Amino acid sequence: MDLDALIHHFFGTNDPTSLTETEFEHGLEALKIGFGVEREASRRFALWTLMEALGVAPLPAEAFAKEPALKAAAEDYLKAAFRLERYGEDDG
Repeated sequence: MDLDALIHHFFGTNDPTSLTETEFEHGLEALKIGFGVEREASRRFALWTLMEALGVAPLPAEAFAKEPALKAAAEDYLKAAFRLERYGEDDG
């Protein structure tokens, strides 16, 4: 899935920072609902990744309780993101 397309779909713009707080909250709610109703595994993972980037994703164990492969992929994603974050801090 294209990240820009997802952002535009749920927030109505390519730049969520231009939204009011209310508009942004509406977009987050739509994203959460979209994640909740999505049944295709790769799309669910893409939506979860976007939610994670925005700070609203449930933990992998909650998000993918019935999907062990996606749970493991989400945990791996978080580990990699943490390592990148720490690497960036060491660089400063």
